[in-house]
Amino acid sequence: MSDFHVGTQIYSGQTALDQLDTIMNQHIMLVCDPFLNGSDELKKITAHFNTNNTTEIFADVKPNPPLTNIQSGVAQFNQFQPTVIVAVGGGSAIDTAKAIRFFGEKVSEHKINCFIAIPTTSGTGSEVTNTAVVSDEKNNVKFPIIEDYLIPDIALLYPELVMSAPQSVSAFSGLDVLTHALEALVAKDANLFTDALAEKVISVICHDLTKVYQQPTNYELRDEVHQASNAAGIAFNQAGLGITHAIAHQLGAVFHVPHGLACAMVLPYVVEYNAQDPKSRAKYATAARKAGLINGSTSDQVAVKKIVYQIKAMMRAMNCPQSLVKFGIKSADANQAIDRIVSAAKTDGTFPGNPIVPTDQDLTAIYKKVIG
Repeated sequence: MSDFHVGTQIYSGQTALDQLDTIMNQHIMLVCDPFLNGSDELKKITAHFNTNNTTEIFADVKPNPPLTNIQSGVAQFNQFQPTVIVAVGGGSAIDTAKAIRFFGEKVSEHKINCFIAIPTTSGTGSEVTNTAVVSDEKNNVKFPIIEDYLIPDIALLYPELVMSAPQSVSAFSGLDVLTHALEALVAKDANLFTDALAEKVISVICHDLTKVYQQPTNYELRDEVHQASNAAGIAFNQAGLGITHAIAHQLGAVFHVPHGLACAMVLPYVVEYNAQDPKSRAKYATAARKAGLINGSTSDQVAVKKIVYQIKAMMRAMNCPQSLVKFGIKSADANQAIDRIVSAAKTDGTFPGNPIVPTDQDLTAIYKKVIG
């Protein structure tokens, strides 16, 4: 049996924040990126909070959310006992809020009534997924918390919040969207619904992401890519991901490569690898044709090469380093980490979704290409 559901009510556009006006007589725990605390952007959001609500802000959010910061958030959760959590920021802020909820509700047995996510980057899709990826800094590993009840109840897609993102954030997060779509497309639990979303996202990102990078204040483009990020989140939350993310999570944990960039470094080589599977190869080709990357008479094999070329061309156009060495990691250090990367990738929560089960040798070969 195939199951498809979207557990999140999604509001998109210039009036999306108006949904906050309906919150009354609640204890609101607002989790946000530290640079948003006190900003005009955050004031624009909190202006929608009725004065009969009580609000506390937790802004101790860090990239690749570490357990130590989450513990601080849990302490505040337990003391304040919020009835509503509003997460504002990139994937790290939303994942931090999910993790605070996860641990806070377990420790205090206090349950929230509503979880609202307001993404400020077009990348992770965390506002519609059941997953929070957190970091154990002591052991240099990342691990996902996966629970359906962590899916936000409401997602507010307000494109103006994305306008001020630095170019590098737009590039890395947008490449993360493309990774979500290409992985969901061939993942083991993919179905017609997730395929439709993934194919559309691939088309939007391939055509619009570099334009957004070049024209950061173009509202229409921002809105399109912001919605594509959300759609990719819905797709992979249902279909699963694969070894691009399994390896990329380790690049973030060990070498602190930003997540979207890490995914983009690995993605071309995983697409090549997964294309050994005839069904996956055909799905890649169909997506490439629908995106207009190739014409109808082009072979599936050439279509895969075009996708790989497209990923690398987009990275070049947005000044993204395409290897660990180009990122600044010494080749010797990267090679020394091979066994550790491969071992941790196999235990990653995204690993089982890949259409082909790779051997240690396969993972090593992919990782060595990423070293550069």
